[in-house]
Amino acid sequence: MKRFVPFIVFMALVGLFGFGIWWNTWHDARYVPSPLIDKPAPDFALPKLDAPEQNVTKASLLGKPYLLNVFGSWCVACAEEHPVLMSDGRRLGIVLVGYDYKDAPDDAKAWLRDRGNPYDLVIADQPGRTAIDFGVYGAPESFLIDAKGVIRYKHIGPLTPEVIAQELQPAIDAVKREAP
Repeated sequence: MKRFVPFIVFMALVGLFGFGIWWNTWHDARYVPSPLIDKPAPDFALPKLDAPEQNVTKASLLGKPYLLNVFGSWCVACAEEHPVLMSDGRRLGIVLVGYDYKDAPDDAKAWLRDRGNPYDLVIADQPGRTAIDFGVYGAPESFLIDAKGVIRYKHIGPLTPEVIAQELQPAIDAVKREAP
C-alpha cells in the first residue's frame, strides 16, 4: 500500500490542476460578484471635483438612474476606457457621474481637460474611504444605480463597446422601465 501513496498524491494534484483549468475555461476569472447588487447604495457626501466646497450626496442623486464610474488619472485602464465614455457616454440616456478615486484634484482636472470630460458631474474621493463602502477593488469600476438609490449592476474593469451593448445598456433599459 505504501507504494501507491505517491501515485495517489500525484493523481490528486493532477485532478486539482485539471479542475482549475476547467474552472477558468468556463468561468470568467475577472468576474467578482458584488454583494451590493439589489441593495441600497451606501450613503455618501463627497465634494465636487470642480467645486470642492459643494458636496454631492446619495440623496441629491435620487430620482433618476445614474452610472457611477470610478476612475483616476493614475489608472492605465481608465485611459483605455475613456475614449469609450467620450463616444458612448451621452448615448446611455442616464446621468454619468465620474468618481475620482484616490487622486490629487489637480491631476484629475488636468486629465479630464486633456482627454475631454464625458461626465455630467464629477465627485472626488481622495482618501478612498467611501469607495470601501461601495466595495471598490480598483479602477475602473462602474455601478448602475436606479432612481431609488439601489445598485442594479456592477462592472469591474474598462467599459468597452461590447460590454455596453451586451450588459450595461440592457441593464439601463431595465432600470428605466422600473423608474417611477
